[in-house]
Amino acid sequence: MLVDSHCHLNYKGLAEQQDEVLARARAKGVTAMLNIATREAEWDDVLAVAEANGDVWASVGIHPHDADHHPDVDTAKLVARAAHPRVIGIGETGLDYYYNKSDRQRQQDSFRRHIHASQQSGLPIIVHTRDAEDDTLALLGEEMGRAIFPGVIHCFTASDNFARRALELGLYISISGIVTFKNAADLQATARWLPQDRLLIETDSPFLAPVPHRGKPGEPAFVADTLAFLAGLRGEEENGLAAATSANFYALFNKAAP
Repeated sequence: MLVDSHCHLNYKGLAEQQDEVLARARAKGVTAMLNIATREAEWDDVLAVAEANGDVWASVGIHPHDADHHPDVDTAKLVARAAHPRVIGIGETGLDYYYNKSDRQRQQDSFRRHIHASQQSGLPIIVHTRDAEDDTLALLGEEMGRAIFPGVIHCFTASDNFARRALELGLYISISGIVTFKNAADLQATARWLPQDRLLIETDSPFLAPVPHRGKPGEPAFVADTLAFLAGLRGEEENGLAAATSANFYALFNKAAP
């Protein structure tokens, strides 16, 4: 049993062959996929895929890249859409200071609105962070001090210290195909010690296809390759790690039915 905890089935590269992509994932033993929204215009399409497929779930959120373009997406709007039975997470949201495609203050404001939606709905927040470790941790810690909320650091590539701080806040950490890359020694070192009961696996497809699929569009079936690499890295049995990461997914995203 495998779960892809973060994919974009409606993005170019997957949307054109969605039925085939889903079939290949199922053939690899993937029993659940979380289809992630990054802008409001995607919400209906992301939800439609989840409504049509019992093994696909949905999130609603605004990526930090798009924070400038969504000033009207407030906490109330997120909470209202999160009431849909197929929506199990809030995001992805967070901070991205690498590309700075949106104003940093607007990113922070949007991130807070998403956190407040998580606090009000009880659904986990799905956090993107790049080159923004200090501000991400500060904001998470401040809001956690007001009201505890569940969440995951998706596609983890941050520092070892960030991982430890995120775990102290009660968050999960999700590992993508990046862990299989030759230049990912720091990430591999962190992935070795992450507690098994706080670990998720994702593809972030159609991006970040793992070895041996580099150069191809990523897809949920490839979560099996990341799982195999991660199990070897950690010295664990593949079946045991697959079962643990799947159980973690349902523990965190507890609105989903296994």
